[in-house]
Amino acid sequence: MATDRELGIIVYGATGYTGRLVCEYLNEQYGVAGEISWAMAGRSQDKLEQVRDEMGISADVPLVVADAGDPASVDAMVKRAQVIVTTVGPYQLYGSDLVRACAEAGTDYVDLCGEPGWMHEMIEAHGAAAKASGARIVFSCGFDSIPFDLGVLFLQETAKEKLGAPVSRVKGRVRAMQGTFSGGTLASFKATMAAAAENPELVSVLMNPFALSEGFQGPEQPHGMAPIFEEDLDSWSAPFIMATINTKNIHRSNLLLNHGYGDNFVYDEMMLTGPGEQGEAIATAVAEDKSMAENPIKPGEGPSKEERDNGFYDVLFLGSNTAGDTLSVSVKGDKDPGYGSTSKMIAESAVVLLLNPEQASGGIWTPGAALGTPLIERLQANAGLTFAVES
Repeated sequence: MATDRELGIIVYGATGYTGRLVCEYLNEQYGVAGEISWAMAGRSQDKLEQVRDEMGISADVPLVVADAGDPASVDAMVKRAQVIVTTVGPYQLYGSDLVRACAEAGTDYVDLCGEPGWMHEMIEAHGAAAKASGARIVFSCGFDSIPFDLGVLFLQETAKEKLGAPVSRVKGRVRAMQGTFSGGTLASFKATMAAAAENPELVSVLMNPFALSEGFQGPEQPHGMAPIFEEDLDSWSAPFIMATINTKNIHRSNLLLNHGYGDNFVYDEMMLTGPGEQGEAIATAVAEDKSMAENPIKPGEGPSKEERDNGFYDVLFLGSNTAGDTLSVSVKGDKDPGYGSTSKMIAESAVVLLLNPEQASGGIWTPGAALGTPLIERLQANAGLTFAVES
């Protein structure tokens, strides 16, 4: 990792919808002249100046011009920063060269990626370079997959304290959520589906919960693709769209933590829809919903501030072991998941990398394995997330 760079954090994609929210958060939370130096980066100097002025951000915040289509500008950008925050997706279309540049230059990196096929490629292509240079590359630092990845980590740490050992079975269940998926998430979903149509081998990566675990294959996992009734929760559960990426990241965290959750770890993720016929009907409707593929929202578009502020999420994690012991924890967020909360999560992930050089060595990481408890503490202190033991 680099510790002698001109800038602490560069937000790449600062003129986009989510990038603006990240800059707004850094400006409000950390200011300009504090311990965290940061800059705004994008393709156009004029647009950067316009956005900086519109947001009322000090002219002392530096502007960096870089374009995904110009590798030399990307290389120059990453050599100026200790950490790159990138909101420029879909990453499979615009992100590969940035990962390469960071891995080669020893520059830490965080993104909002939920594209497992691309992540699989990046791990193979640049994992060794990142280890050699000391670059800490951390994918999926937004709603996918921080609340889930850190939720499982928090549960397992609680299990070690209460039960003396991690639990082998964890269920992640979304109890409530209000908010919309971002235009970037939808664009990434569509790009992944298009790539899978052209490359049938990608389908096996998307379907394998251990696709990011570098050859390790654990026990068979629940597929989570059909409604089920769960007696222990007295509720129907429906498929959860983010499970495809979250489960892979959580199994990769287990791998990176030297199988700290065990070699026989089983995890699945669904949405609770309630008991009775109504709960079953909602679960069935969710399972049959194909609207995400048809949603017209584009990257750069998103909800109003009022809509972001009125959003929230509440995720339950239930753990059990073969002895019959159980425990549960929850992770809650006070803003809409796709924008308001995500922008804070990725910003705080970058801050942890900047201020905690001892957190992880070079390589390609998950939030849970690389950022762990320091990130949980910062999210609770600054970003409106709550991690709580329930039983």
